[in-house]
Amino acid sequence: MRTILVATAIVCAIGLGSCSDERGPTEPTPRQVGVVVAKPEPLVQGGAITGDVRARVQTDLSFRVSGKIIERLVEVGQSVKAGQLLARIDPEEQKADLDVAAANLQSAEAQQTQAQLAYDRQQSLFRTQVTTRAALDQAQEALLTAQASTKSAQALFETAQDTLSYTELKADADGVITARNAEVGQVAQAAQVVFTLAHDGDRDAVFEVVESAFLRPIDGDGTVTLLSNPTQKIAAKVREISPTIDSSTGTIKVKVAISSDAPIPLGAPVVGRFNYVSQDVIQLPWSAMTSRGGKPAIWIVDPASSAVSARAVDVAGYETGSFIVKSGVSEGDVVVTDGTKFLRAGEIVSYVKEASK
Repeated sequence: MRTILVATAIVCAIGLGSCSDERGPTEPTPRQVGVVVAKPEPLVQGGAITGDVRARVQTDLSFRVSGKIIERLVEVGQSVKAGQLLARIDPEEQKADLDVAAANLQSAEAQQTQAQLAYDRQQSLFRTQVTTRAALDQAQEALLTAQASTKSAQALFETAQDTLSYTELKADADGVITARNAEVGQVAQAAQVVFTLAHDGDRDAVFEVVESAFLRPIDGDGTVTLLSNPTQKIAAKVREISPTIDSSTGTIKVKVAISSDAPIPLGAPVVGRFNYVSQDVIQLPWSAMTSRGGKPAIWIVDPASSAVSARAVDVAGYETGSFIVKSGVSEGDVVVTDGTKFLRAGEIVSYVKEASK
């Protein structure tokens, strides 16, 4: 038994001696990361905005005199022709004014006739030296006064005729009624909008957009498509950008001209697409972004030492799957795109050298 214990002790001593080989601590394996080399690339950035189709020319129609509406002949969405009767107000007051104006005109014409006969008679008598020059001048003055009264009465009569015609509201052009703001039985005031008429002809796609959407110049024409039929694309050109911001919505109004031949109905919802003028930018994948002091940053690899360091960046914009760097990255920088979550400053990493070329 004693012999066995001695042998066991010798074996353990030999094992411990072999384990005490002095090799020093093992170097940690560098972390494998994915990288990309920063380089400027052309970016044709654009966007899609929604709006609706409106007539290029749209007018508000109203009566020019006040009165009770007794007839309305059109509905919203109805097509009308220029001169077509749309509504009528009670014309009794205007008819009475016209009768008075007609009577005044007849009276003035009768007085002018009498003054003309008196003047002709005085001229005949003056030629025969029967009357005086003063009597002739007085007759001439009476004639001129009667003629002026007739002209005034004629003007009042024509005004009364026009006023009577104002009791009928007619379309001023071919188009479509898009709004109605009065009903039969309602007392309409002068200049109160009764109908809105969208004129036939050119159409605009109107969009309400944020101001920043048009800070950069647009490259060429855009396209407009119907929400109900995305396959139908119509060439369009920005015609007007409002110089002021709507205080209630914080947006600006953009009008895009579309062809009048395009089969797009008024009021149809549409999508407008446009592209900015191409510019060179540095674009990195989302996986490359990290945070430094609560601000966007990226990890940069030193090609000489393979050590990484965090660098803050200024982001110009976000795209699908990537972001645009405004400053903080230079062309040729090796940027870590995969494995950024566990990195620390100064850490040595391993990456595929070909990926950085």
